[in-house]
Amino acid sequence: MLISINKTTKALTLIVGALVLVTMLIAHFVYKSINESVDPRVVTARSLYEGYNGIAQRNAFDSVGILMNEIEGQYNAFPHYRNSYEVGVLYNNRAAAYLTMALYSDTNNYTLLIRDSLISLSADAAQKSIGIYEEWLTKYQNKTPEEIEKIASIDFFVGLENYDEKQQDRYFNRRIKEIITAQEETLRRLSVSYTNMGIVYRYRQQYEMAAKQYKTAFELWDENLVAENNLNILFNKPLRERSFIQKIFPPKK
Repeated sequence: MLISINKTTKALTLIVGALVLVTMLIAHFVYKSINESVDPRVVTARSLYEGYNGIAQRNAFDSVGILMNEIEGQYNAFPHYRNSYEVGVLYNNRAAAYLTMALYSDTNNYTLLIRDSLISLSADAAQKSIGIYEEWLTKYQNKTPEEIEKIASIDFFVGLENYDEKQQDRYFNRRIKEIITAQEETLRRLSVSYTNMGIVYRYRQQYEMAAKQYKTAFELWDENLVAENNLNILFNKPLRERSFIQKIFPPKK
């Protein structure tokens, strides 16, 4: 009986081991395929962007600025990515960085003039991101995959001439999927840009304009708690906290 159990255990171990190996091999080839489908023209930009959060958390704002400029240069080198939603993200990150420096850094470090200058830089960056997002949404929002392919094909292949047709098609198909995903995400990004503009106007004590920006932000994304609570502050209403479910499953950004 013991021999039978040992044989069964050994067999199960071999089966489980084989399944694990097969799973690892499948994952390897799936991820390899995904990585190979990324547009090689922007691989460096995306790799650089992976370091953004760490730099931002350390409040290394000089490094953030240099990083954003480098990434933007990578995207601007190709017509398809120039003024893409990715560039809108860069400008909104700049806006957030300037706001953080102006409003949350040690007050002893900045004079009022420096603080006002940072707010102005934030306003310029937020406005730029709004313009980019809105133009991008006009181009791609509420379009079918077939329509997106037709629009994107106009300038996507510029700079891919050295790749064969199969590779170009793989990069193009991946890009179409990214654009489809970005249709929803960019509305939320635009909402964040309007929230940043609201913070700028509130700092300048232009409260009606601030309220207008927050309302627009909330209309674009009704889970934008920052915009909603900034409105609540302006109208002396109680702040709303995230529900337990929202804390466990935070909304996408």
